[in-house]
Amino acid sequence: MTELPDATETAALLPYAGLAAEIARLLADPAVHVPARLVQPLPGGGSLFVMPAYDARLAISKLITFTPANVGSGRPTIQGDVVIFDIATGARRLLLDGPTVTARRTAAVSLLAAQRLAPNTGGPLLVVGAGAQGLAHLEAFGHGLGLKEVRIASRSAASAQSLARHARTLGMVASVVTDVDGELRHCPLVVTCTPANGVVLRGRPRDDAFIAAVGAFTPAMVELDPALCRHCADQGTVIVDTPDAQHEAGDLLQAGLDPARFADLRSVVLGGADRPRGPVLFKSCGWAGWDLAAARCAVRPGAA
Repeated sequence: MTELPDATETAALLPYAGLAAEIARLLADPAVHVPARLVQPLPGGGSLFVMPAYDARLAISKLITFTPANVGSGRPTIQGDVVIFDIATGARRLLLDGPTVTARRTAAVSLLAAQRLAPNTGGPLLVVGAGAQGLAHLEAFGHGLGLKEVRIASRSAASAQSLARHARTLGMVASVVTDVDGELRHCPLVVTCTPANGVVLRGRPRDDAFIAAVGAFTPAMVELDPALCRHCADQGTVIVDTPDAQHEAGDLLQAGLDPARFADLRSVVLGGADRPRGPVLFKSCGWAGWDLAAARCAVRPGAA
């Protein structure tokens, strides 16, 4: 394995099920420290993210740019790298492709949440958004939950059809849909992974629904209708990925819900509670700890 893996090599180091398991181990590791990330606004509406984390063996920093103006241009909205250092020697161990790490660790976090929280993991899965996160979540839920059917919605018909074709190569029954809210009647598993510049999901979810909302990671971003968020809070369960969501979970904040009142994924993993009743909303905003889990997965013995 080269010291500078490309996107394909990075993906090979981060199998979804193994990465989800590593995320669970990381949440139970008292040696993990994750300082606050720096989000530096850039001219033109983009942002520079500097996200450090470390444990007893490794120190990492993810350096990425987020450029919303690239949507529809053929250029990725997320670009950058994850640098991994050995704490004992200070030497660089590995440099991973940042967008690949971001996509796969985000999907693995959603997979872990679904494994622990989803009332019904049988599918079909509804994926709203057919970009990099839509692809990663389709693969993660397919591999990790053994799903056989996926329904895909996107404002780009071409992207939706492309993702559906990929799903079929994985042995899944895949269809492109346009009535997203209508599909909520049929799909107990839902992932929203859009640019989060407007509400994409308004309907009432099934009582056994699990919704992973991953697109919005600032107070101004939104994917879910406020009434949907309040319904899940009142009639079911809301879980956030980390306490940092209290400053970043636009879907909840715009619904008038205080993210600090909800349990986070660590408490779910460590608590071992029974699966909740009613619809479950998992709000994911991102955390450098997830990137550290990816680093741990990538440099485990025999991986690099």
